[in-house]
Amino acid sequence: MSDIVFDGVVKRYDDVVALDDIDLTIETGQCHCLLGSNGSGKSTLLNLLLGLTRPTEGTIHRGDGTIGCSFQTPTFYPDLTVEENLDVFASMCPPPSPNWRAELVNILTLDQVAHRVAGDLSGGWQKKLDLALAFLKRPTFTVLDEPLDDLDDVTKRRFRAFLSQYPDDDHGLLIATHHIEDFEASLDHLTVLDHGHILYDGPTEDGPAARERYLELVAD
Repeated sequence: MSDIVFDGVVKRYDDVVALDDIDLTIETGQCHCLLGSNGSGKSTLLNLLLGLTRPTEGTIHRGDGTIGCSFQTPTFYPDLTVEENLDVFASMCPPPSPNWRAELVNILTLDQVAHRVAGDLSGGWQKKLDLALAFLKRPTFTVLDEPLDDLDDVTKRRFRAFLSQYPDDDHGLLIATHHIEDFEASLDHLTVLDHGHILYDGPTEDGPAARERYLELVAD
């Protein structure tokens, strides 16, 4: 089983309940969106999923798949070049084929900065590198926190097209965002969080009326 399952998960920080009795399943074959405003519990849920913190109560089953991630603050080796970063990450988590790495480099146009030191790049280029590293091993699940931030419009279009094709029987996406409109064309499942509670969890619907309803849930 590759699905990620939250079963009765509670996370408390002293007297603050960040997540309260969360039951949630994230499946392969889907682009799953986690929607919520600041303080909704999105970051806590992602940290729990990635094992960066432990639940106060409940369990998280991560199955037998692999997980890649890209947070809002890019993660890489700042003193290495872009190409060296890709080499190092590939040595630790080999990509499924050389063609896969080349495809990521092409989509994110990283060939243009391959020999530049990563720490000297602009925020947009650093974001592109971070996204490439998140997908490099073609993980079972890729967790993305506001993945379009700092990207130029052309790259946004190319990367959204890539995301729409990624989910299949063996792969899935979890995208945390405030901006569902950026992804609604390719979404399969939506979870709306508010103050640590799930307000909605289910399949997405077509059309702007559905999107407005979900945004209303967050605002209420």
